[in-house]
Formats: sequence, structure tokens, C-alpha cells
Amino acid sequence: MFKRYDKNPILSPVKEHNWESRCVFNCAAYYNKGVHIVYRGMGFDQISHFGYAFTSDGYNIDKRLDSPIYSPADKYETRGVEDPRIVELNGSIYMTYAGFDGKKANVCMASLPVNKFLGNQWDWKRYSCILPVLPVPDKDDKNAALFPEKINGRYVLIHRIPPDIWISYSDDLLNWSDHKILAKPRPGLFDEAKVGAGGPPIKTDRGWLFIYHGVQWKDKPNKKGFGTYSLGMMLLDLENPEKIVFRSEHPVLTPAEEYEAQGYVADVVFTCGTVLIGDELFCYYGGADTVICLATAKLNDILSIKK
Repeated sequence: MFKRYDKNPILSPVKEHNWESRCVFNCAAYYNKGVHIVYRGMGFDQISHFGYAFTSDGYNIDKRLDSPIYSPADKYETRGVEDPRIVELNGSIYMTYAGFDGKKANVCMASLPVNKFLGNQWDWKRYSCILPVLPVPDKDDKNAALFPEKINGRYVLIHRIPPDIWISYSDDLLNWSDHKILAKPRPGLFDEAKVGAGGPPIKTDRGWLFIYHGVQWKDKPNKKGFGTYSLGMMLLDLENPEKIVFRSEHPVLTPAEEYEAQGYVADVVFTCGTVLIGDELFCYYGGADTVICLATAKLNDILSIKK
């Protein structure tokens, strides 16, 4: 259902910049008079930072900064900050991301007033690890995406504790509770190994449109390797986001091009941000954990999927 942009990739590593010389991938996207892209860059030291780029038309990059806008700074992220996702809430930009300390990933968050974000003033307020206590505290917790508004008076967060997608609630964006599994892998389908969030859900008349990634084993039955990462979609009930109204049986985007099949990690399409411009979805995704690409689809076409 998604059509690749014929000039992919739209962002590639810059060998002259040590912090993004090896890979650029997995970017957040925020629409405000153009698309603001906050992306993960990694050098040969394998420590990730966040860079910034802007496109006025959604396709062509007009601006890209030479230096990162966000770098590791506390004990939860000594080995990198990974996979940002962005929403606008309460007049601020909230960025959820995974902080990696060398042993496990942790859900972290930072914020910035919208006017400072748009003005490229990168004095982020850090909230550090926001989900330190969960039913399975020894596992990685990452792929965190906030809903862009409160539901029934509470903030809602989707995140992943392998192999499942979880959902959690908060009154203040700091203390989270009522943790539940939202979606599990499905044997025999493109998401049989594990599932995780894409970008923040998008509100539609039919429900919250939620693009997610699913992983299929490459080497059955031994289940070795990273697996193939594809994108699927769900619709979640507007008033009860724990209720899955629809979930696709087939991927809406799966690795097919060379820039998705060959790279730092082969056979990967992975999104952290999709924006709606008019009636068209712009899905920004990492190809093979090496470059950043774009695919688009009409919203009505996506909402009309039957399987």
C-alpha cells in the first residue's frame, strides 16, 4: 500500500561527520510548515546521536545540520541514544527514545517548547529513564511512542518489551502504571518473531492508525539471525486504545530494494515517524539500518485494507 519515493534514500551517512559516518536511520517526523526529521546517526564507535534535517515539501531535504542536536548524557544512555519518536503536547515537543547503557535499553524522554524546537534551540529538558519499574524489569524496554493527546484524561504510551507491544498510562508523563500487553507476535505471519511500535499513532475517523514493525524469522526452525523487519498497521479504538479494531495480516511495506536488503543490518524497513499531509501519509523509515527513506500512501487506501 505504500509507494517508495523514487529518489530514495533521502538521507545517507556523511563520512566527514564522525558521529554519523557509518549509519543514519530510524527517524522521528514532525509536521509544522514542512517536515522536521530527527534521526539516529552512528559512527564507527557504534554510539548513536540524534541529528536534524528539514524538508519543506516532505520529499527533498532543504536543511541538514552538521552537528548532533542530542547526545548521550546520563547513566541510562552511556552507549547511545536510539530511535527517537516525537509528538506535540501541551505546547512542547516530547521526544521518547531508547537510552542504551551497554547492557539494556531503557525508555527515556526529553522535551522542548515548540518555539525553541522550530528555532533550532536545542536546550532539551531531560527526564531520563521514565519506565524503570515494570513486570519484567530485566528486559530491554524500547520503541516507545506517546499518543498525541490524552485519552480519558490520561497520557498513553506504547512501548516494547520483547517480543510484545505494551501499553502504559500516566497522569504526569513521569509515573507510569497499568502496564498491559497490547499486541503479541502471530505464528506464521510477517510478525511471528516480535513486534514493536512505529511512530506515534495518528487519529482518524476509524480509529488510531498505528504503524508498527513486525519481525519474521529468517532461519526456521533454528530462529537465528536478526530476522526480516517489515511494517504492518493496526487501528486502535479511539476511546479504548487497548482494543485492536483491525490488524493487517500482510505487511504494508517489506524489504525489497537494495538499500533495504543490504547494509549494517540486512532486510530491514523500520519507522519511527509517519506524518499526515493533507490526505497523504508520509512514512519515513530506515533502510537496512544504514539510510533514511520515504514511502507514501493515501490515507483512505490504508484505511480500506481488508487483510
